[in-house]
Parts: sequence; C-alpha cells; structure tokens
Amino acid sequence: MTGAPAARRTGAPAAGGAGAPAAPGAGAPAGRPTGPTLLALAVAGMVVSVQQTLVLPLLPQLMVRFDAPITDVTWVFTASLLAGAVATPLLTRFGDMYGKKRMILLALALLLAGSVVCAVSGTLPVLIAGRALQGVSAAMIPLAIGMIRDTFPAERVTTAIGIVSATMGVGGSAGMIVTGLIAARTGSHHPVFWIAAALAAAGLVLVAATARDVGVRAGGRPDLPGAALLAGWLVCLLLGISQGNAWGWTSGGVLALFGAAAALCAVWVAVELRVRAPLVRLGLLVGPRSLSANVVSALLGFSMFAAFTLIAGFVQARPEEVGYGLGGSVLDVGLYMLPSTVTMLLFSAMAGRLAARLGPAYTLAIGSAFAGLCYAWLAVSNSHVYDMLAFSAIQGIGFGIAYAALGTLAVRHVPMDQSGIASGINSLVRTTGGSVAGAVTASILAGRAAGAGVPSLGAYELCFWVVSAGAALAALIAVAHALRHPG
Repeated sequence: MTGAPAARRTGAPAAGGAGAPAAPGAGAPAGRPTGPTLLALAVAGMVVSVQQTLVLPLLPQLMVRFDAPITDVTWVFTASLLAGAVATPLLTRFGDMYGKKRMILLALALLLAGSVVCAVSGTLPVLIAGRALQGVSAAMIPLAIGMIRDTFPAERVTTAIGIVSATMGVGGSAGMIVTGLIAARTGSHHPVFWIAAALAAAGLVLVAATARDVGVRAGGRPDLPGAALLAGWLVCLLLGISQGNAWGWTSGGVLALFGAAAALCAVWVAVELRVRAPLVRLGLLVGPRSLSANVVSALLGFSMFAAFTLIAGFVQARPEEVGYGLGGSVLDVGLYMLPSTVTMLLFSAMAGRLAARLGPAYTLAIGSAFAGLCYAWLAVSNSHVYDMLAFSAIQGIGFGIAYAALGTLAVRHVPMDQSGIASGINSLVRTTGGSVAGAVTASILAGRAAGAGVPSLGAYELCFWVVSAGAALAALIAVAHALRHPG
C-alpha cells in the first residue's frame, strides 16, 4: 500500500476520517469527567514550567561560584530550551504514534532524572548537562494540548487549552519565587533542584493516575536523522550568537558557526522534505494557516524568555554601585513576578470567552500588544518599584491572553492524528525563540558593559526595546492572519 499508514485509535473513529481535520473534542468519551485530567495536566505543566526559570535568579551567584562569564553561565538556561526545542517535535511525534500519556510520563521522568543530576552537580558542565536533560520535559505542554483536543468535549477545549497554556507563565514566575525562598536561606543551588525532583515525581504520579489516552494514533517511524540535524544547526546558531562579542562577530570561529548552522539547516530541510514521516512536517511549519501562528509563537517565546533572563539581573543590580536596578535579593526577583502570576491566571481563563467572540487570531493580537506595552514601559521608566510591578502585571495580562489563544490557533485546522505534532511544532518554534533570546540578550549585555564586566543601563534598555518590538510585530502578524483567514 502506498501513502501514509492508516491511522488507528483506541476509541471511536475521528470525524471525517484519520486524515481530515476534526472538531476539537471529537474523540472525547461520552460522560467521562474531564476535571481530574485537566488538573493533572495543569499541575504537570506547572512543574515543567517551573524548571525552565528556576535557575534565572541564581545566574549572578553561579557566575561567582563557577568563576564564569555571563555568556557561559547563560547556557544553564539556554541548554534547557535547546533540548526542549529538539525533543518537542520528536516526543510529540511519538505521542501521535504511541500515545500522548506515555510520552508525558516519559517527559516527566526525564525531568526527574535531570533534576537529580543538577542537584548533585559540582561543576558548570555537569549542571548544564542536567539542565539539558530537564529541558526535554518541555514536550509535555504540547502533548497535553494534543490530549485535550483528543479527549475533551468541544465546548471545553478552548478553556482547557488556555488553562494548560497559562501554566507556562505561571510556572515560570513560581519557579523564580521558589528559587528565591530557598536561595535566601541556603545560598546554594542544590536544594532548588531537589525540590524540582520532588515536584516532578508528584506530577508523574498524578498524570499516571488520572490521564487517559483515547486519541487517534498515527503510523510511521521516528525521524532520528532529522532530530540530529535540527540539534546540530540550532547549537551552531546559538553558539555563534552567544560568542559573538567574546570572539568577534567577524572572527573565523563565529563565521564558521553561522556557516555550519546555515548548511545543516539546508540539509535538515532537504531531509524533512524527502522522508516519509518527517520530524517536522514543513507544511505544518510554513503552511498558509500555520506560518503566522508559528512566527508569532517564536516572537512571543523570544519576548517571554528574554524577560526571564533580563529581570533577574536588573532587579538584583544595586543602584549605588552601577547606577540602575532595584537592589533586590534573589527572593525579590520572584516576588516582583508575582503580579504576573496572578494576572496570567485570571486572563488566561477569560481568553477562551474572548476567543469565542473575536476569534483566536484577534485575541492573540490583543495579548501580544499587552506584552509589547510592558517592555516599552520598562525601556522608558525602570527606576522605581512600581515600574517593575506594573511591568509584571501587564506582562501577565499579555501572555495569559496570548498563549491561551495561540494554543488553540496552532491545532484548530489540522487532522486529529496530527494534533500532537502540530502543537509540538508550535512549541518548537516558541522554544527556539526563547533559546535565541537568551543568547541575544546575553550578547547585548556583554557587549555594552559599564565597567568590570557589568552591563550598562543602556544595554538593558536596548534589550527592553528589542523585546517590545518583537511582541509588537507578533501583534501585527496576528491581525494579518485574522484578516486573511477570517474563519
């Protein structure tokens, strides 16, 4: 038989056949309560999001502990995002093939293992390796979105996706608070990761006990060469960006890295176009209804993760020494992000109703506009406590609305048996944007030092403007998508 293998499922057939787009919730078992599953997925999503940011308040301390520059220490954050970018399309593909619950459990198990490695680490390379292992768990969020689309009734899908999507920001803020509370008492990074290991174990048990797989199963085999090539060109790209200031942007090493990234990317595209079951279906990446959502996802990933890397250093900077900052502690970093946690929870729940009235694309544009506004605020005014609190509250509104809408937009027009990989591709580009954010902001800060390697105020303000512009561009692209595809 030619063509893709017939899809199979564990429940009732998907509406319209395996290859046709189906309404969200078409695979939902009648009468089965979805509350416990949603709770389990939300808790697991929170745990995964916590690991992405819990190291950020520690970056200044890690620079001292390991006697390393910011461009090296930032890899503690970037390695996690990079691993997530590579693992997400692979695990979501496996989820479509073998079951999303299995892959969610695998992602949480790797998070547990990576947390233990970080907890016992004594050198920077070991810590980075553990963080990379933790980063694989980023695939859990798109897997959860795919599971919701498979199993929830249609009228609950948008709200449920919004709640799970919101855990990315809520968990990110919570990670900073947890780190601050622990570091304020111990001054060490080890207890932080033991806590992360315990949270991962709890999420693992909760998902195992409550979640069920009833979705469409796709055939095929995993595209391991595609995964290796994707990892190769992303590593080369991010290394080139992060080392640009240290080695020189026109140095042989940096140019070689960029050249290798371009060559590997070209080979990767060629491989993905030829293989029967590609890691990344380029039609889902750059198709007419997918491209806008994926570009916006990359820009919002850049904006959100750039904030996480910037705020920790800015809040802890002492104005009497460097002329800017709020002189806060590691705990203060998390507390300043608390308004974001609250507003994100509130507005992500409202986003479903807003999307039902305006459509997900216009809703996404509104959220992106709020995100751009909060960074513009910090670029203009950043010397008072209320500046940081206002930034945090507006940021939560923006990302709470945007990510809820983005999760829906990414999967609404794809066949049921591709919902996992479609969500995974959207997560891939978001995580890639976040990975680039860490390298770009570290490069800007390192290249505009005020003395003794300390970034200048102008460097931070330039970063805020760059991030604001990215979010504003995301809003414009979302509006353009809504005008082109009003349905």
